Amino acid sequence: EFVLFYQPVVDHTATVVGFEALVRWQHPRRGFLAPGEFIAQAEQTGLIVPLGQWILREACEQLLRWAAQPETATLTMSVNVSSRQFRHPDFVAQVLKIVHSTGVDPRLLKLEITESLLVTDMPDVVQKMNALRAQHLVFSLDDFGTGYSSLTYLKQLPLSQLKIDQSFVRDVLTDASDATIAATVLGLGNSLHLQVVAEGVEELGQWQLLKQLGCKLFQGYLFGRPAPIAQMRLGC
Repeated sequence: EFVLFYQPVVDHTATVVGFEALVRWQHPRRGFLAPGEFIAQAEQTGLIVPLGQWILREACEQLLRWAAQPETATLTMSVNVSSRQFRHPDFVAQVLKIVHSTGVDPRLLKLEITESLLVTDMPDVVQKMNALRAQHLVFSLDDFGTGYSSLTYLKQLPLSQLKIDQSFVRDVLTDASDATIAATVLGLGNSLHLQVVAEGVEELGQWQLLKQLGCKLFQGYLFGRPAPIAQMRLGC
């Protein structure tokens, strides 16, 4: 059985502004398993396509429940999209069907893609992203800086957000190179009018330094671990 967990995204005052939906597999003997233990197999078997659709629908329905309450109505929801799911010929139609059937506000939905998606068939990627962007969906580039980063991608793609990978955040206090990379991504994001989220923030010092560097959005254990909806203080 698959279950969605949610991890908060906060602003510079540590106020929760949104969540990322993260799938877990409830194994009969081993408990909840993280995506690293089953996503690769799901990609290989093709299960990732129906699984991705289920995740998106569940996330949209939760977003809709939040939208009904004034205190949670502006929360955003980030959903990861796998390469195989994105490359499916009917990807755009599948996403729009879920968005329209649930009635969710697409501006509150962030589809997270990774750089590995960008190494093949860029025209197809751009076309699909533009089609969804025209319907007001928002795109975020996850794990920025770990893969095949190119400024050309940032210029071509209708992105709204970059996420600084946690591998750079982890040692931002002790490794000058990581601090420089974080500052560079933040500067790049600002100059391109993109939001920048720092992932994997676990220590107060990391948060403080990243704020000094101009970061405004954060995600990590310092602010909350992924949890099922029943264990969260927000929402229903």
